[in-house]
Amino acid sequence: MKTTTTIRLAALTLSVFALAACSTVKPDEALHVPVPQQYRAAAAPEQMPAADGVQQQLDRGARPVPQWWKAYGSEELDALVEEGLAHSPSLAAAQSTLKSAHEALRAQLGETLMPSVDLQGGAIREKALGLPVLPKETFDYNVFDAQATASYTFNFFGAQVLADRSAQRRYQEQSYQLEETRRALAANIVLATINAASMQEQLAATQRLVDLAEERARQTKERFEAGSASRADMLADEQQAASLAATLPPMRAQLQTIRHAQAILLGRTPDRAPQPLAMDALHLPQHVPVALPTDLLHQRPDILAAEAAVRASADAAGAAKAELFPSLTLSAGYGRGGFDWSTFTSPAGAIWSAGSMITQPLFHGGALRARKREYEAAYEASVSQYEQTVLTAFANVADTLAALEEDANALAQSERAQRAAQAEQEDSADRYHLGSVPYWGTLTAGERLQTANIELTRARALRLADTANLFQAMGDAPRGSDENFPRTLPTLIGSE
Repeated sequence: MKTTTTIRLAALTLSVFALAACSTVKPDEALHVPVPQQYRAAAAPEQMPAADGVQQQLDRGARPVPQWWKAYGSEELDALVEEGLAHSPSLAAAQSTLKSAHEALRAQLGETLMPSVDLQGGAIREKALGLPVLPKETFDYNVFDAQATASYTFNFFGAQVLADRSAQRRYQEQSYQLEETRRALAANIVLATINAASMQEQLAATQRLVDLAEERARQTKERFEAGSASRADMLADEQQAASLAATLPPMRAQLQTIRHAQAILLGRTPDRAPQPLAMDALHLPQHVPVALPTDLLHQRPDILAAEAAVRASADAAGAAKAELFPSLTLSAGYGRGGFDWSTFTSPAGAIWSAGSMITQPLFHGGALRARKREYEAAYEASVSQYEQTVLTAFANVADTLAALEEDANALAQSERAQRAAQAEQEDSADRYHLGSVPYWGTLTAGERLQTANIELTRARALRLADTANLFQAMGDAPRGSDENFPRTLPTLIGSE
């Protein structure tokens, strides 16, 4: 008889778990995004074209570099990034938001995984109606009671378990969003530093170009007054000098804007913006890791956050479906009570209760089924959002690889143009010293050299920036085999 009862109990348990399993949505069956063999429409080379003395190597299948900004070989840049990660208000806000979510999840799990135990007591003075057959119509009496109560609800079909797991997935999603915020902050600091250095160098070259144009205009005016130049030449050179000088104010304003934005990223006020670094202080990383498309799905925080959102939505949909089925609540209480203190303290004052209640929803105005359809639609939306996030990530990597290759090609041509302009300027200076050309004849070569220097600076900065974008696009190294739960699970039991 005992064996038969055990078998029946085991069969009932298996049936319950089978029904609970039927109430869940399985996200793994929906997360099938086409993974390309390669990122770009045209295959990317193993090595980027050589430019500015550096030929970058794409290390395919290599693990991402967590502190990738150190590859630029600049201690000043490293210090700026570390300062931003330590003092940025936006990152601090994201960390506090995650901490709040951690405590909210801990509170939910503590309420649902453990029984509720409360201690209550009271003393009441009442005036109540008596029975019609008694001589007095009302009676005055006291009630004293104190008891401990406990209750626990069993959701046999997994409603509460799935709801708790959905909350865990949401917490995990927020933890990946924090990681994405941290990585984006580091990348923005690097990009701002590169842009400030580039703009500072372009501004200096433009100032030299303006000085040459002003000198040309002055000499043309003197030649006009001496009768060796036309009025049209004088006015044309004057207009050219004024047009070039007009480019300086917006460039200075742009540099200030970049520096102010950089200060905010570092957690500083704009008046404490750091001085721009020299372009020569930033060295182009020679090796850049490029993850395989299949590995990228497990490295980028935005993809991992989207995956966690899908799993959270699946569990929430399962919980909504399980709410349609019965739940069992057990409760118990023990304490003392009486109509006076003597009864309350005597053995006759002991009171207790024990009970159970099964609840089967029957009619809620269609609310439960509407909520089930709501969460199922939210799940379908999260799957589509996951697919869009993955496709966007692939496109991001493809665009960055294409840009980095063309940056090298453009830099090679800018370097070639700068060398030619440098040689032209040197030849012009030599001819001036030999007396074969007047001084004003050397100004054209000088202007071309400064223009070439500006274009070379822009090309170098763009290559440095797109390299940072590629590091950022690769995400971070996997945290371990358990990717389905938050990196730090809340403590479920603790002092209140």
